[in-house]
Order: sequence, then structure tokens, then C-alpha cells
Amino acid sequence: MYKKCNKILSMYLFHIFGFNKKRIIIKSHIAMKKIFAVLTILFSISLLTDACTVAVISGKYTKDGRPLLFKNRDTGALNNSIMYFDDAKYSYMGLVNSKDTSGKSIWIGMNEKGFAIMNSASYNLNLGDTAKLNGHEGRIMKKALGTCETVRDFEDLLAALKIPTGLEANFGVIDAQGGAMLFEIGHRKYEKFDANDPKVAPYGYIIRTNYSFTGIYGKESSGYIRQNTVNELFYNAASTNSFDARFVMQDVARGLKHSLLKVDLYEKYGNIPENTETYTFFHDFIPRQSSASACVVQGVKPGEDPELTTMWAAVGFPLTSMAIPLWLKSKDDFPKVLKRDKELNDSPICNAALTLKQKVFPIRWGKFASKFYININSLVNAVKTGIRQKIKVDENVIFSETNRKLDEWRNNGMTKDDVEKFNSWINEFVTRSYKKNFNLDL
Repeated sequence: MYKKCNKILSMYLFHIFGFNKKRIIIKSHIAMKKIFAVLTILFSISLLTDACTVAVISGKYTKDGRPLLFKNRDTGALNNSIMYFDDAKYSYMGLVNSKDTSGKSIWIGMNEKGFAIMNSASYNLNLGDTAKLNGHEGRIMKKALGTCETVRDFEDLLAALKIPTGLEANFGVIDAQGGAMLFEIGHRKYEKFDANDPKVAPYGYIIRTNYSFTGIYGKESSGYIRQNTVNELFYNAASTNSFDARFVMQDVARGLKHSLLKVDLYEKYGNIPENTETYTFFHDFIPRQSSASACVVQGVKPGEDPELTTMWAAVGFPLTSMAIPLWLKSKDDFPKVLKRDKELNDSPICNAALTLKQKVFPIRWGKFASKFYININSLVNAVKTGIRQKIKVDENVIFSETNRKLDEWRNNGMTKDDVEKFNSWINEFVTRSYKKNFNLDL
């Protein structure tokens, strides 16, 4: 019995927090009871923190005609990195927990064929199902990246899964042929939603948070307010032809509008003098205290080189991290600030973002104060010296230079050598930015 308990606990801690499975050993009945009491608490915490916001956007409605895949990741595993893999049919890269040193699970990623995938946890698909198997989302995404070229390939993969699947999630996928689809997947079945179908997505986008449309609506699920906030932002973008990766990364993933409270924290508190500690309630915004990263994959038009697929990754707490572009063309030679550093046991950019996050959430006492009260003045102020304001200035330089480079590559072709040189420039630029603005070494 103890061996079985060891296995269950170890797998849970590994999948949710990245803990080393070999360290978990239960030797007695008393220890088992105490451990499972802790496990119950950890499971409750994970339900509160796994609150991702995601979207699939058809290229028919974006500014440049290329599809987009968005994920704001909320999790208890706050230390994130980017990893490159060549262990399957296709090479691929994606966001991983920094403690997952072998990259067994991926939480958003793309492959050399222009296929990309992400997910959000759903809490209303398997209600009442007696199957206990769960937590396989990261592993199925890794498998998909290594083996799928198209949206159809992914659906074939789903159809071949054993029942129960061990899944309860919303998965978004795009491919180099213009495919843009969202799947709601539970233990027994799945349903698909096509972002290219105007009957399903009249404005070309599909949004999900932590519930599924084919599930049961109620208190078991979450993210209704975030869903509505993103919908308002997306509708305005679609109607004004401003849907692009920069908009999603800056105005959505790091936006501070709240659809229920009808407030924009940047506008409300942006004119307060610097160094004026100012707190406000912070709950149900798109970025949260538990946000660990934000990523947008910009796909390609049909006929374009799939390796031009670009993943913009703000690794670490999104409000204090910087969006950095990635391509498969350079293989493992992407910016070092995104890679796991052995001494830090984290990526340098994530480590820096978490350091700055302490200024955003400085309260240390109380069960909920550290999560729900934000020092907004640390992010924005009247003289534009807030953390978010400083980062955005340099981030805009990266967006401008990257878009210029992408235009060049689309016209003349991209080479591994050129991508590596550009990656080197990005790495140096981001490193200088954090040193100049925050005196942090990456």
C-alpha cells in the first residue's frame, strides 16, 4: 500500500510542482495520513492557481493574415524556462517547468512544421466521472509537438487515446496550412471548435479560461470574468484591424482591465507620482499573482516557410518579464536568458522577473493579502519609471526589430546563421535592459 501511495504522491508533486519523484518515501501509516493531509491542501492550492487564459485566433481576422495562439499561464510552478527538443519525428521547443530538467511536459510550444499547441485546465468536463487518472495535459502536448504537422494530425492523436484519457482541458492548435482549432477534451470524449468557421467564431477567435462550453456551468469552474475581459479586448481589436502578436502580448497578456469592475488599473493609477506606494485589490485580471509566463505563437500563411513561425515568450511573471521571440531555425541556439541555468535552477529572465515581482506584491503577512493586493505604483507612475513602463519601452524595440527581420526573411529566406546572430543581439539587448533599468544581472 505504501508503494502505491508513494507513487501517487510523487507523480502529483512532479506534475504540479516539478519535485523530484525519487525523494518521496512514505514508511508508516501515520506518515501516510500526514502526507495525504498535506496533499489535500496542495491540491486545493493547485485548483486556485491553475487558472490559465488562452485563445486561438484565425489568420482571416489578424492584421497580417497569420493565425495566433495565446496562453497566459497560471500555475504553482512559477519557475519557467524554454527548452529545445530533437527526440521525435519533428524538432520542437516549448515552455517547461524549470525543475522539469528532462522536459517531460510542455505547456505551450511549436515545431518545425509550424504546428503549435497550448492548453488551459478545465474544471467542468469530468464532473461525476469516477476515473481518477489526470494530469496528462503537458505530456500529450509534448507528444503532439513531436509527431503532429497539422490540426488533423492532432485530432487523429486524440481519437487514438485510451479511455479514460487522463485529460480535462481546452487545447488550442494552429498549423502552417491555416488551421486554427480549439478542442475541449475530457476522459470520455472531445469536442472541436473551428476558429475559421464564422458560425463557430463570427469574429475569428475562440477564448477559453478554466471551463469548457460543453461542460457543466457552475461554481466548479472558473474564469468567467477573465473570459469576458478578453472578449471585449479582442472584439475591439478585430473591429479596428489591430489584431497582432504585439497587441495580444502587451494589451491582453499584460493588460490590467477588468470587465466586471469596469476599471483599467493603468489608467486609474498611472498619473500618481513615482515612489508613492499605492495598493489596489487585484483579482480576476488576466495576469494574476500566480501567472508564471505569457506566450503568443504567430503562425504563417499557407505556402510560407513553416520555420518562420514565431513564439513570443514572456517567461516568468508577465508584468515584470520581457517578450522575446523564438524560432526553430536556430535549434538550441536561442537566447540564453530563456534557458535553464544550473546555478539558478531557473532561466535568468524568469529569475529576474520573480525578483521584480516582490516589489509588485511586497506584502508578506496574511493568507490572502500577498495575492490580492498589488502595489500598482511599482508598475506605472506619472513620470513613466514604473517596472512595466520601462520594460515596455525596450520591448517595443525588440518588436520593431523582429518585425523588420521577419519581413526580410519572408522576402529573402531565413538562414540558421542569420537567426543565430539575431538571437545573440536579442540576448545582449535584454541583458543590458535589465541591468540598466533594474541593476539586475541576467
